[in-house]
Formats: sequence, structure tokens, C-alpha cells
Amino acid sequence: MSKSAKEVVRNFYLSKVLTDRNVLQTYFHPDVVLIWNSSDGLSILHYDDLAGFFLEIGRTYQDLRVEVSHLLADGEHVTVRYKYYIRTIENPDEELGIAHFISIWEVKDGKLYRGHTVSQPVSVHDDTTESYHKVKV
Repeated sequence: MSKSAKEVVRNFYLSKVLTDRNVLQTYFHPDVVLIWNSSDGLSILHYDDLAGFFLEIGRTYQDLRVEVSHLLADGEHVTVRYKYYIRTIENPDEELGIAHFISIWEVKDGKLYRGHTVSQPVSVHDDTTESYHKVKV
């Protein structure tokens, strides 16, 4: 039985991207395209770009945790709102929130196929206690 698009997206965001060497093969379609709007501007990432991105994250951080607040599905399209927390190699005892994201994924053949992501760095003005209640996760 194949997994729903929502299950595919949920499973990816709950995966251990730093330690699971099969994350790309497991969750990303070979023809994946991620269009990412960040504070640095627009990036368009393909499969090989994502491989390099995950490799760099693994070199930079000791741990990476995601907190999902929203996970909403409409057929093969899934919207997810989440925040990433990291622990650095230099200071593994302190967890830091680094960025807020909203992504819309199209799932094809049981894998992430087309993504649109908007991110914003965490700031001292974040109100995560009031704005990050889980909804339909």
C-alpha cells in the first residue's frame, strides 16, 4: 500500500537528515526541484544541489531538529510550517532555533517532487510560544 502525500512529507521532516545517508534516495524524486525564497534571495535546487546541501549541514551541525506546527494536505500537495533547531559542534549542549519555514510540496511516485519554500531567520522578536501551536500535524 502506498503512503499518502501527507505521510511522505511527515516522514521526511521527522527523518534524521544528519545521520541517515539514504534520506535523498528515500524521500526525493530524482527530478526534484526546490524553489527556495530566503533572506539571501531565490535559490533553485535540484537533486545534486540538495545532496550537497545535506552534506554541508552534516559538516556544520552536530544535531538538527525540526518542530512542525502545521501539516495540511490537498491531494498530492502538502503544506508544512516548521522551525529548525540546531546544536553546533562547538557547543553541543545548547540548542538554538535558526529559521522558520513554510513549504509546499508536490509528491510524485511517493517522493518529494516539486517544492516551494519560504524561510526567515529566527530573531529576538519571535513569539514562538503563541504562534507555534501544532495544527493538523
